[in-house]
Amino acid sequence: MIEYIADLLLASGALGACIYCAVLSKKLTRFTDLERGMGGAIAVLSVQVDDMTKALSKAQVTAKGSSADLNAVISRAEEAAGHLEILLASMHDLPEASEQSKSTQTPELLATPPASSATWRSEAHLRAEVESEMAEEPGLPQWRRSTRAGGAQ
Repeated sequence: MIEYIADLLLASGALGACIYCAVLSKKLTRFTDLERGMGGAIAVLSVQVDDMTKALSKAQVTAKGSSADLNAVISRAEEAAGHLEILLASMHDLPEASEQSKSTQTPELLATPPASSATWRSEAHLRAEVESEMAEEPGLPQWRRSTRAGGAQ
């Protein structure tokens, strides 16, 4: 009789383990289901990570290209600024040269503006206009103001 009770307990334990394994198998199947479960979420996230990695590498290549283009444009702009500064510095010397040439010209030629210039203005008027523009730019450093005006202020 004790053997019968031991067999009954052993069979009920095996049945409980069988039910436990069936429930665990269902939960694991739902967990790894690619349509609705956690496996699907992991698969979707994995695909998104791959897409983001590709997009990041494309963005890096584009940024490197844009950086190179920007550096080229900046160097051209700095070179042009240097040329402009030289031109402005040389324009500072022009009034002296034009005063010498005025003394050799006839008075009627000095009174009329050149025919090729539709918007002729006097040098004093242009200098006043440049100085007023510089006064409107408060962020311009003093050395830039002096080169833009054609000399020290």
